[in-house]
Amino acid sequence: MTFGENLQYYRKQNNLTQEDLAEQMQVSRQSVSKWENGVSHS
Repeated sequence: MTFGENLQYYRKQNNLTQEDLAEQMQVSRQSVSKWENGVSHS
């Protein structure tokens, strides 16, 4: 599994939206989306 696949899997296992995770990590929802889609790793 890639980082993005793992991130999405565990996010869904914890019933979190991308918005929820982004808020907890203090990043934008777009960042979470990019990580999950393998667009960016930073």
